[in-house]
Amino acid sequence: MNALRNPLRNVARRATRAQLPKASPFRPSYRSYSSAPPPPESKGSSSTLWLGLGAAAAAAGGAWFYFTDAGNTAGKSGAQIVKVAADIVPTKEDYLKVYKRIADLVADAGEYDDGSYGPVLLRLAWHSSGTYDKDTKTGGSNYATMRFEPESLHGANAGLNVARDLMEKVKEEFPWISYGDLWTLAGVAAIQEMGGPKIPWRPGRIDGVATHATPDGRLPDAAQGSDHLRNIFYRMGFNDQEIVALSGAHALGRCHRDRSGFEGPWTFSPTTVSNDFFKLLFDEKWVWKKWEGPKQLEDKKTRSLMMLPTDYVLTQDKSFKKYAKQYAEDQDLWFRDFSKAVATLFELGVPTQQFTTSEPWVIPTVDEQQGASKSQEGSKSA
Repeated sequence: MNALRNPLRNVARRATRAQLPKASPFRPSYRSYSSAPPPPESKGSSSTLWLGLGAAAAAAGGAWFYFTDAGNTAGKSGAQIVKVAADIVPTKEDYLKVYKRIADLVADAGEYDDGSYGPVLLRLAWHSSGTYDKDTKTGGSNYATMRFEPESLHGANAGLNVARDLMEKVKEEFPWISYGDLWTLAGVAAIQEMGGPKIPWRPGRIDGVATHATPDGRLPDAAQGSDHLRNIFYRMGFNDQEIVALSGAHALGRCHRDRSGFEGPWTFSPTTVSNDFFKLLFDEKWVWKKWEGPKQLEDKKTRSLMMLPTDYVLTQDKSFKKYAKQYAEDQDLWFRDFSKAVATLFELGVPTQQFTTSEPWVIPTVDEQQGASKSQEGSKSA
């Protein structure tokens, strides 16, 4: 059970590479699910002023494309543009610094949960992106609306104040980064630093206002079944295979009685990304837990692990089961599909024009960055 207390920094280290990693062998099929920018206001509006400032910033060499709503959002994103134009035009190296700072905080969790902030940061990135509605083109990661009530108080987001407060420390050090970019980059760092696959990512999200907050009920309800899962994920634009792939994130972290009402970890190593979630679903015998809380399952052997009704349905629904079995038998396959699905999830709601680079970046882990730095130093001294 010591694995339950391992901090993120004790995850099995990969061999350090001499060079920065090349782009992953697959080219993610990014979808055009986005909150399309509204038409600009009249020439005398503040929106026009801020768009003009954005054009000036771009002309000055900053490849930043911000499309804004009327009123406060225009002012908010316009202020970001002015900040960039006056002080810094962030480069990939700047985002690498943010990534490293996030990784340092994640690993410095002390006694929090299982010694890592990684799972709760991934949950923040997931929940801030998973509100997207492809029909109304609202929600998603673009406006980081979980900063506002009532979205911050939705039951599905209980406990995420821990992650948001943690990211405020990073925001204070790097004020130029938007909350949407910060939170999704934190999700990328959490997955990669806990031994998971590379998640292609790129910046370009902007900060919205309270009026952009999404209604309650857009995130999965763990007490429901297959029809509910499909309703939630189909609304975002995902299919059955992607639903199962994303569900594998439950290899990480645990449920808390004072947040969701459920209790316990899904796996014996909740700070390591692996396909154990799928393997345990099929290898263990699961029985309904006898307690005063909501319906959940526990493993019959140790009674120390849990599964939610929405987890167990992956073994009962014919379509879901097919993919879950494949991922239980082949971690590399799950890593590949998980990476693609998460990269898509983190871009939901963001107009393609806003991204500052046409192709996503594959960001090296902290170990890989340090290894590359040592290699360069060695080359200089040779």
